[in-house]
Amino acid sequence: MSYFHWIAGSILAVVWLSRVLDAALGLPKVADISRPAWNPEPDAPEPRVSIIVPARNEEEHIEPTLLRLLALDYKDYEVIAVNDRSTDRTAAAMDRVAGTARAQGRLSVIHVESLPAGWMGKPHAMWTAAYQASGEWLLFTDADVLFKPDSLRRAVNYAESERVDHLVLFPRLIMHSLGERIMVAFFQTLFVFGHRPWKVADPRTKDHMGVGAFNLIRRRVYQAIGTYQALRFEVLDDMKLGKLVKNAGYKQRVVFGHDLISLRWVKGAVGMVRNLTKNMFAVVSFQWWRMLASVFTLVFLNLLPYLGIWFAHGWARVPCAVALASMAGLYVGMSRRSAVPAYYFFLHPVSAAMFAYTLLRSMVLTLRQRGIFWRGTFYPLDELRKGMV
Repeated sequence: MSYFHWIAGSILAVVWLSRVLDAALGLPKVADISRPAWNPEPDAPEPRVSIIVPARNEEEHIEPTLLRLLALDYKDYEVIAVNDRSTDRTAAAMDRVAGTARAQGRLSVIHVESLPAGWMGKPHAMWTAAYQASGEWLLFTDADVLFKPDSLRRAVNYAESERVDHLVLFPRLIMHSLGERIMVAFFQTLFVFGHRPWKVADPRTKDHMGVGAFNLIRRRVYQAIGTYQALRFEVLDDMKLGKLVKNAGYKQRVVFGHDLISLRWVKGAVGMVRNLTKNMFAVVSFQWWRMLASVFTLVFLNLLPYLGIWFAHGWARVPCAVALASMAGLYVGMSRRSAVPAYYFFLHPVSAAMFAYTLLRSMVLTLRQRGIFWRGTFYPLDELRKGMV
């Protein structure tokens, strides 16, 4: 048994220590466009931007989102809001905002009445809007994202200055409950561990990024990668947009922005579980064996260090202590970028167990239903597998 403790502990120590060192060296390289250096001069060029906002049953969020977008301090832009077959009062809210004086010549609304075969709702809504857009840049965002007035100006200034083709801006997540903070803390850890945002800029790596809250892409690049037609039946459309850009050899960057954009992603831990249920099986390409392997790896990496520090004997506890110290270091680093305090490290086993449950729930429900329900529409599993990028 002591050999097992040493071998398992050593693996955990090497994995976590290497990743925290990688993050410590890499994350400082990711720009923060909320800093004064990225506030453009008053006479800086502002290419035309088309902001695309798809929405289905978003009556609670769509009006404040559109009003914030109409208040941006950017000269040349348009907002295209797409009502994707909503059954609530989303359409009325969009039309109400479009009828205000502030929206004239700036906001247009598209009402989608039916979904063509072979499309998912959100990709179709964004493809429809992009087809009518007139901007040199396209910004795909979500219906619940709140923009500060200078957010677009700073993002475009960075993209033009760095000659970027695709820019991802991380949002500030608004959290109101313990459960939200626990789950978001773990998700951020997993995100840093698995996606390495500092490597996105390196053309030699496969690391790529996309965030539904803020995907800014040059129009010519969007067209070159096949538009949203290439993602028409893709559950993870935001991340896969980034994958298409990176694989095609275009220049991609991710940036921080403090609170330039913000949103409340989920309501409570249960909301997080429900939100991720439709996505997580797609992450492993709807393959059950990969999901089981992912759950085993997640449990091994995230729970065994805590168990080992208690149940290992003597010096065999040292590797587990190294792994825990590395994990704590990640939490300290993330606390500087988010509203999750570093001491949530002590709740990491709880969130890891909940996340493992979410992965299994996603797999079981998708296989049992032979597909997923997303915003009131059912998408068959066979079609989802064919539509993956």
